[in-house]
Amino acid sequence: MNVFLPVRMTRGRLLAAGGMILLMVLCMLLVAGKAWGHGYVDSPGSRAILCKQGQNTDCGAIIYEPQSLEAPKGFPAAGPADGKIASAAGAFPKLDEQSASRWSKVNISAGTNTFTWKLTANHSTASWKYYITNQNWNPNAPLSRASFDLTPFCSVPFNGVKPPTTYSDTCQVPARTGYQVILAVWEVADTANAFYNVIDVNFGGGSGPDQTPPTAPSGLAASNITSTTATLSWGASTDNVGVTGYRIFNGSTLFATVSGSTLTYQVSGLAASTSYTFRVYAVDAAGNTSPASNVVTFTTSGSTPDTTPPTAPTGLHVMGTPTSSSVSLMWSASTDNVGVAGYRVYRGSTLVTTVSGSTLDYVVTGLTANTTYTFTVRAFDAAGNVSGDSNAVSATTAAASSAQPWAAGTSYAVGALVSYNGDTYECRQAHTAIAGWEPSNVPALWLKK
Repeated sequence: MNVFLPVRMTRGRLLAAGGMILLMVLCMLLVAGKAWGHGYVDSPGSRAILCKQGQNTDCGAIIYEPQSLEAPKGFPAAGPADGKIASAAGAFPKLDEQSASRWSKVNISAGTNTFTWKLTANHSTASWKYYITNQNWNPNAPLSRASFDLTPFCSVPFNGVKPPTTYSDTCQVPARTGYQVILAVWEVADTANAFYNVIDVNFGGGSGPDQTPPTAPSGLAASNITSTTATLSWGASTDNVGVTGYRIFNGSTLFATVSGSTLTYQVSGLAASTSYTFRVYAVDAAGNTSPASNVVTFTTSGSTPDTTPPTAPTGLHVMGTPTSSSVSLMWSASTDNVGVAGYRVYRGSTLVTTVSGSTLDYVVTGLTANTTYTFTVRAFDAAGNVSGDSNAVSATTAAASSAQPWAAGTSYAVGALVSYNGDTYECRQAHTAIAGWEPSNVPALWLKK
């Protein structure tokens, strides 16, 4: 945390301000709780995604939600404790088991490498940072700060911008030999948390990186064809290290990606009376791609009415702190046999707005200060079928601001509200303001509302 303290501050004031900063950091660590999982490193495969894909075993619940490795941000000064770095503060303790042979490794070379994230919710982002273990770290001891070079080898500021749902950083990985661990950190801008992913890599020594692709999937076939769906099945590929996934293409377009242990896929969302051509490729943890399987072509049957509603949205929650006139909502996507066309947001029984099927958040505005509201969300499809209600979430708007313009020479008590450059701030420590102590300069004294 960078705090500007004017030269005119006395020694006593410096000590008081320093104590206040320490108190703020401790409070942030105490209140920064788990929110909702939103992203993971897909390539090179992180420890979590290789668990989901079956390359790592005995992983615990992370196989269901590799996107949920979330903990307070600020590494290495803050963030998950030593011994709990891989599990993002202990939420998935199996990931913290550490030995030289415990986890599958992705072969890698020093120099230019691309790290690709899959985001299930694309938060406003502060930065992306990548750390690597020291050459002589102990692979049989729990991961700690001492294991890592604490200067990131790659740091990408993002200045609050929202990334796409598939996001990549191209970085220069430093030279290493043997088994190493890369720690990838996605720091969110609009919450107190970050997402922590460890990637087990092997610099190969004399053997070099894995450059052998899997064999092509065999016997691709289509069955159970309806007007909107079909079932694909294929024979397993083989690989010198291991198959981590299969990529399913409709023509030249990537249609879906499944794990390396999956040999069938239910294709949905197809158009009636339409011809489709599919092929499948196998991939390994190093990113090598097999030749294509055989091609399968089929035609869907004639149209039948869609009477199946989407599933109800889940995980509706409030993002951040409500203002005196607005509440920020977010929810998890519904599914549908054809496709979700949109979502309707309700305040009680009143429709607030309708958003597209790809939108999973909305800021409700025009609310009354110091008032409790209850919200729900419903999904609908193009045929007009409507889901049940999501879970209900309640939020109370903040009290109306009584802020006065900040002014030097004014004495402020704890809790006093001021306005400065269009923002509202609450006084954290009683003081008499002087030039240079503007609220935006001294967060130890002022909390932005």
